[in-house]
Amino acid sequence: MMTIDCIYCGTRNSSEFRYLGEAGHRPDPNTATPEEWRDYLYFHRNPSGWTTERWMHRAGCRRFLVIKRNTATNVIRGVRAPGVAPRDGADQ
Repeated sequence: MMTIDCIYCGTRNSSEFRYLGEAGHRPDPNTATPEEWRDYLYFHRNPSGWTTERWMHRAGCRRFLVIKRNTATNVIRGVRAPGVAPRDGADQ
């Protein structure tokens, strides 16, 4: 069982959350080429190791979170609100 420390609700089972994919930058709709949109929508890194991901606490506060997680071990290094700079500066 994987648990996630929601910064608003506390520690919860991961079944309460919805995985939204890797955190990244969305292309600007006014200037993006079709190739940039294709890459953004369909091509994902999917690495084994540390990634920065977006999650939503769907069965709790319904807020969005940014989580630094190891995809091989499910160890979580940090949880923060979107738009908040990471403490260590290592992710995103």
